Amino acid sequence: MNKDITALFLDIGGVLLTNGWDHLARKRAATNFKLEWAEMEDRHGLNFATYEEGKLSLEDYLSRTVFYEERPFTREQFREFMFAQSHALPEMIGLVRKLKARYGLKIVVVSNEARELNEHRIHQFKLNSFVDFFVSSCFVHLRKPDTDIFRLALDLAQVPTGQIIYIENTLMFAEIAEGLGIRSILHTDYPSTCAQLAAFGLPYDEGVSHET
Repeated sequence: MNKDITALFLDIGGVLLTNGWDHLARKRAATNFKLEWAEMEDRHGLNFATYEEGKLSLEDYLSRTVFYEERPFTREQFREFMFAQSHALPEMIGLVRKLKARYGLKIVVVSNEARELNEHRIHQFKLNSFVDFFVSSCFVHLRKPDTDIFRLALDLAQVPTGQIIYIENTLMFAEIAEGLGIRSILHTDYPSTCAQLAAFGLPYDEGVSHET
């Protein structure tokens, strides 16, 4: 059993699940609902940081970005489309489950996500069945790249930085964690992340479950 690494910090979008509401998802929404893309994207840019920090409800976000004028579709239809953009990355979920069981790791999510979407993703994909706690921007009112969200995660986890591996798919955020002494893996694909985990003393085996 590895005695050096006791916790994994993880992003959600791009690591455990697909991104929830990125520019590609918004582009699909604009096409599907025949929205003017540039206007929607401008309004999104003005509001999304506040939404991800938990200071704006989904209803208010939609009022400002989509339903600022009458539409031939309902809010419920648009919400359902938003939520349907999320999909599991089963290999990564299976890997984290296996490593937690094998090494007794504490699993901590550090993620920028808006409340309603975050809660949907946590429960839809049963992330709370293996994640110990969620330092989500919408819950703590801090958002990457703010260093304080990582400091808060460290305070809550009560694990020395040298005993943590952080898996993140955004280079800048991985670099910020590294600056705090948290060894980080820039996740690009499952095989390379497995190899890097093994190099850090967390080898995996081919018996990793792919169930979600």
